[in-house]
Amino acid sequence: MDEWGCTISFFSYCRRAQGAELALEEAEARNEKPARWEHFAHDADMGVRGYGPTPGGAFEQAALAMTGVVAEPATVRPEMSIEIACEAPNLELLLVDWLNAIVFEMATRHILFGKFDVDIEGTRLRARAHGEPISRQRHAPAVEVKGATMTALEVVEDSPGHWRAQCVVDV
Repeated sequence: MDEWGCTISFFSYCRRAQGAELALEEAEARNEKPARWEHFAHDADMGVRGYGPTPGGAFEQAALAMTGVVAEPATVRPEMSIEIACEAPNLELLLVDWLNAIVFEMATRHILFGKFDVDIEGTRLRARAHGEPISRQRHAPAVEVKGATMTALEVVEDSPGHWRAQCVVDV
């Protein structure tokens, strides 16, 4: 356990999260609502949540949150990019499909992504994911994400221009 009570092997990102929370509090004090991501606790799994000015922006941040379960997204270099396209009956199912497409790409290509460009039209998503091959030494992956679930699944506009996309991922 570290000084925040986090188990290093699983929650190695706790220190990074503390710094992100301080930056967020400062932005909120200035009455800003920046795009951001965060984790939320859920039994043995992990919740991922993204905020953005559009559904696409919130999906980008949710994908970064999922990367953050594995490693620090800022350490991932944009050495390569791949295109991902998904379609679903609604935005909630589109989020699950999107995150599971990323999990598939990470598992089959052995890469991490640190940047996402997402465009959503209706319930169709087209995206470009930027990343690099996993380096155990540099990225120090904490866990493997097995998949996105429908648990705590929400894609909502909390206020005009402020979207939230979240679900629980199986680790």
